[in-house]
Amino acid sequence: MDLRIEKGSAEKFSCELLLLFSFQSPSSLEGPIQKVDQAWNGFLSTLIEQNDFKGELFQCRLIHTQGALPAKRVVLAGLGKKEELDLEKWRGVASKAGQFIRELGIKQVTCPIQPFKDESEEELTDALVTGFLLGTYQFDEFKTLDRDKAKKIDDLILLGETVETVQQIQRGLNRAQIISNAVCMARDLANAPSNNVTPSTLAEKAKEIAKQEGLDVQVLELHEAEAMGMGAFVAVAKGSQEPAKFIVMEYNKNQTLDTIVLVGKGITFDSGGISIKPADRMDQMKADMSGAAAVLGALQAAAKLRLPLHLVGIIPATENLPSGKAYKPGDILKTLSGQTVEVISTDAEGRLILSDALTYSLRYQPRAIIDLATLTGACVIALGDYVIGLFGNDEPLLKKVEEASIKTGEKVWRLPLWEEYFEYIKSDVADFKNVGTRAAGAIIGAIFLRKFVETIPWVHLDIAGPAFIEKERPYTPKGGTGVGVRLLVQLLRDWSSSNPNPQ
Repeated sequence: MDLRIEKGSAEKFSCELLLLFSFQSPSSLEGPIQKVDQAWNGFLSTLIEQNDFKGELFQCRLIHTQGALPAKRVVLAGLGKKEELDLEKWRGVASKAGQFIRELGIKQVTCPIQPFKDESEEELTDALVTGFLLGTYQFDEFKTLDRDKAKKIDDLILLGETVETVQQIQRGLNRAQIISNAVCMARDLANAPSNNVTPSTLAEKAKEIAKQEGLDVQVLELHEAEAMGMGAFVAVAKGSQEPAKFIVMEYNKNQTLDTIVLVGKGITFDSGGISIKPADRMDQMKADMSGAAAVLGALQAAAKLRLPLHLVGIIPATENLPSGKAYKPGDILKTLSGQTVEVISTDAEGRLILSDALTYSLRYQPRAIIDLATLTGACVIALGDYVIGLFGNDEPLLKKVEEASIKTGEKVWRLPLWEEYFEYIKSDVADFKNVGTRAAGAIIGAIFLRKFVETIPWVHLDIAGPAFIEKERPYTPKGGTGVGVRLLVQLLRDWSSSNPNPQ
């Protein structure tokens, strides 16, 4: 989709379709829609007064102007109750309007920015473009039938009436486009089948991003990881014929900046290994690399935004399959940290590969480590499909994540990491087990990971619920969601803005 900005007024602008917004039961129209209404001799206000358009949240209606305006058509989108509108709902409205217009088969949309509350044009533009781009996302790479009938919007034109407004819109548009493109890339990776997205594919994507954005990248092969002592990562990888890759990316390498490490679980397909999963929904295990996809997306966006941070992305990438070489329940693995783990279930492989990745991250002596993983079904049971499980060992870092969550609408909920939970994974024959009882499964997974970060401030994000959804949300279609990209980028933006004098 081509996005651009024009200086002009909605009521005077010649276009295929003009997108306008109205609150529910407004006492009077406000902003661009008011000017269009006046130019249209009160047609829109009469329409609303007669309840032909109620302005309910996400309601959309098409109107042909019949030459009354320079615009050929108008779509009205409902904002709901004025006192309840926030940026998250604004994203949703933009998404629903975009989907409505796309289904009409209209290729070009012109949209003035609707002011509300105290939000700046820059923030409003950011949210609108984010909702529009993410809401109209489609994954059709592998469809061959009726491709010529696929509907999509080619152009989105944003209107600003003054030079200052245009400048604010431009800043919001640039940021939203960069971050939304990163989210869509992460969605593409999660939606693609595992015979298309392998560990080698993730490594190639990392190299592609590095080349485009000036990052450093290193890809360790399995024999190199084994020589380093990554016994947990290697054990999981040996069950697959696909070569495993341990991917390390660096942005602003060798710069005197705050160092933050992002670690993403990169299981490109998870059968459960010897502890094989039920067949039902196993096809969705192609998205078990959603944490890795989020790290790739976040690094791509952070580099394009030129954030003043030293960022390290670590992705342990492999499949988890049963074979004659696969690791087994009862095996004891020696991790990169030197600690040993008794394998109770080979389907708890994510925490094993992350243990070596987290230990590897310590060499950078970071200010913070953040890992993302589709780690536990238990987190889905606890929090549902739309909420990220939040764990950590550092209160200021946890609060930073929660603040970023509020700004982006990517919901997180904090769960405890009390030391008593470690009793569940004590082993008789090793330092600890990789699973405990059925109780507190999401917490146990996080407790396990905590053993590998030492005293470094660390947050674990269990994205098992929202990473791949079966029912669409306002600006999130079914399937891979790209969850975590926007959350991470907001956290990094906030971090860089609050640290003008980094170490």
